[in-house]
Amino acid sequence: MRLNPQAPLSLAVAALLLSAPAQAFLPTPLSVIEEDLQSSELPPTDSNATVPIQMAYPDEAVQGAQNDINSGSSITTEQLLSTWRKQVKTDNLAQHTTWRRMLYFYDDQNRIFAKKQTKSMVDDPSFFLSTRGQQDAAAELDATLVALAKETTSPIHNNQATTETHIQANNDSILCRFPARVAWLKETLAIDDARLSAECPELDDWMSTLAPEQLSIVFAEEYLDNPLSAFGHTLLRIDSKSSVADPNQISQAYALNYTVDGDPDDSFPVYATKSMIGRYDSAIEIDPYPEKLAKYLQDDERDTWTYQLNLTPSEVQQIMRHVWETKGLKMPYYFTTDNCSSEILRLIDVVRPQQSLLSQMAYVVVPSDVVQLLGKQNLLASTMYTPADNTLRQAQINEKNLSPRQLGYQDSAKQTLNQIKSAELNAISSMSDDNQALLKRQIEPSDNNPVDRHPLQLGTIGIGQRGDDDYVDIGFRAGFHDTLDHVAGYPQFFNLEGLAATVRLYNTDDNKGSQAERVVLQNATLIRGRSFNPVNSAKKGKTWGASIEATRVNDGSQDAGIDHLVGSVGYETGWSWAFGTPSTGTGEMPPQLCYTFLAGTAQAGRGLNKGFRVGAGVNAGCRYQINNQLRAQAELQLPYWYHGSSDESNVRDHYWQPISSLGLQYDIDKKQALRINANYEWQERVDANDDIQLSYRRYF
Repeated sequence: MRLNPQAPLSLAVAALLLSAPAQAFLPTPLSVIEEDLQSSELPPTDSNATVPIQMAYPDEAVQGAQNDINSGSSITTEQLLSTWRKQVKTDNLAQHTTWRRMLYFYDDQNRIFAKKQTKSMVDDPSFFLSTRGQQDAAAELDATLVALAKETTSPIHNNQATTETHIQANNDSILCRFPARVAWLKETLAIDDARLSAECPELDDWMSTLAPEQLSIVFAEEYLDNPLSAFGHTLLRIDSKSSVADPNQISQAYALNYTVDGDPDDSFPVYATKSMIGRYDSAIEIDPYPEKLAKYLQDDERDTWTYQLNLTPSEVQQIMRHVWETKGLKMPYYFTTDNCSSEILRLIDVVRPQQSLLSQMAYVVVPSDVVQLLGKQNLLASTMYTPADNTLRQAQINEKNLSPRQLGYQDSAKQTLNQIKSAELNAISSMSDDNQALLKRQIEPSDNNPVDRHPLQLGTIGIGQRGDDDYVDIGFRAGFHDTLDHVAGYPQFFNLEGLAATVRLYNTDDNKGSQAERVVLQNATLIRGRSFNPVNSAKKGKTWGASIEATRVNDGSQDAGIDHLVGSVGYETGWSWAFGTPSTGTGEMPPQLCYTFLAGTAQAGRGLNKGFRVGAGVNAGCRYQINNQLRAQAELQLPYWYHGSSDESNVRDHYWQPISSLGLQYDIDKKQALRINANYEWQERVDANDDIQLSYRRYF
């Protein structure tokens, strides 16, 4: 029998194609990939269906297939998938920053509680099409391409019928579940938009309701009377065409708020602790903007600053698509790292990968720092200041010049002040009566724009003398601000410090008393703050303070008492008064402040007599704004301490231990300052009564 002369060649080609080296270059069969998909989340499709598709690819091997498509011929799911895979491999799209960020892979993240860089932050399996998606961005991309190719060539998604079956199939499709991913792939792979024709009624209704045209970041200032709002808050304002045309017409705007989904039945300490350590999930809330704004301006009485984000319309649309596909995720909420502000940076990072905003934050994400960062990155356009109700009432008080002297001698002035301060009698607001529009701004902006504030962190170095010993202090404060710091950008009289420590190096060689150690921890503060709501101002609320710290104190119960490091918890409640001449045309309070507190403190430490002492007394002081660069503060503390009964004749059970202090700060600029601190303890049973120090302060 004679063989066809071409048969050996055909057999050779077949053998070559079936060899292992050749198969390595062939695309993975669709059936193999399908095993990795979570089939329960995908609608049924026909992998052999064909549909004309128009795409453009750079390499010559793909160009032939593209010519067939452009000429109107049909293409199968396998052919389409093979074509896409080639471009994905050529452009290494699986490692593209945008793709990885849409999946919550953050290779450059600095978060303390962040997961490994090779793993997505999302634990929810419904967020991934591949069973390996959380660990492998490439596997998730390939699974996405498989699902997209099947749906693009499936009759059910090209059928124009609107039966309930078809509608539900569309809502469950990858086009509708992950519109941001699909939009990015469409642009990156140059997929013809006309071919992605699945209808998404739920997504369309959502987008139609929000009608996003523009995004703005809204900053609500710090509010110490609610500890969870003490660090300020940011949210996104979603503007429609009508509110873009007139920013005061807010009835068609929405607020996107990333917050903690906490248990309202938990006590505040439990609530705060769980929020700090990620024991609560996060939640994305989208509410009518007037409702959210009224809460800040009228309920909390916090000024707001609104900054239009410098984003293109297409970037706004893509951010909202990404919000749609992530709004139902349950992820841990961390008060200091994954919070309202970090989510805004993350959303912008999805559409502006080159700027890597979130990675530029340190280990704590603070709302005011986020606003400053966006400003440095030229992402803030127009700015709008909206005063709170109490700020407007304060402007009325300023206009009538109701000074404390007048209030002390004229009953009519007191009556006028009370009428102005009353929200019931004086319902002035920045919002209309129906809360659906903003009124024209009635006063000048206050000096509390967070863009203008000093940096959050602080480093100090000081030289001083305690008794007969010289020393050097080196300190650090993570945040925020005390009453002597540079005032611009913060709420008036704002006082909140946290995560601060000071180490003292003594220049002495003697071995007596506390100076046996040349290096000591002088102070370690977890939190310390005071909320000032002057009784003669329009601010509501009480004047109070609290502190949790480790600090060195003089034990006055024994002769020649020496200083010891103790744990200290304190609480104050009292009254404050503002006086002086306020800035013209603003709702700022007068610049000077005096206060009186009733204070209670508990301290414990091995160096104290009996290991503890409790005290109660009065703290009184005044803070004076000399000019924009110079401030002074004087305070007298009158604590009465009790250690418990003792039979020793030379040990006192209880005693007064007054302390007077004076502070003076001069601002070199917004990032540098000089400060003088002087303290004197009016107690004979201590080894050193006086302490004076000059320090250089650097904000960074």
